[in-house]
Amino acid sequence: MMQNDLFTAIAPEMEELAPGVFLFQKYIDEELFFNQAMKVAETAPFRHMITPGGKKINVAGTSMGDAGWYSDRRGYRYENNDPLSGNAWPIIPKNISKIISNAADKAGFKDFIADSCFINRYEPGVRLTAHIDQDEQNFTQPIVSVSLGVSAIFQIFGETRGGKALNISLNSGDLLIFGGPARRHYHGVKKLDNFDHPLTGKYRYNFTFRHAL
Repeated sequence: MMQNDLFTAIAPEMEELAPGVFLFQKYIDEELFFNQAMKVAETAPFRHMITPGGKKINVAGTSMGDAGWYSDRRGYRYENNDPLSGNAWPIIPKNISKIISNAADKAGFKDFIADSCFINRYEPGVRLTAHIDQDEQNFTQPIVSVSLGVSAIFQIFGETRGGKALNISLNSGDLLIFGGPARRHYHGVKKLDNFDHPLTGKYRYNFTFRHAL
């Protein structure tokens, strides 16, 4: 057995990094999720939204599920249909939904079923500034995040943007859950390095599954 194989064999499936923060390393089928992102983009293309103040959001995004997160001069919100096309967002496939629900269950979040998934696409040099996800209706439900492609550093700050962050290295195939006391904490992503990944090229894709409605 190779050293890496031995490490994989003895490494815990799930590690709690902080109260409400759980990491599952190399947990998902990368090709399954990548193919789904490409399928979603065929009918709901990635786009750079703008903030209510008119500032362009650096990270391109799209959605799948019963509703999709959206931002423009009207504000931050969930939309039942894609404002670009007027059509319903692509559905979350049952096999992917089951993977997400099972992971949430292992972390202690019973009966979590995502009704929305926001998919971010990061390019080299792009970062996600610290923010709180607060457009959902039920904050007892966690956010389940899947990373794909180029690695990134995810940061959780706490109840304010200041102070020392918990820096979490996320690699392709990792699944991260933050809920409970961490659900209303500021979080962001450090600037993406200029690397290539064999599956996604220069991009990092991040799926954030939420119970939004």
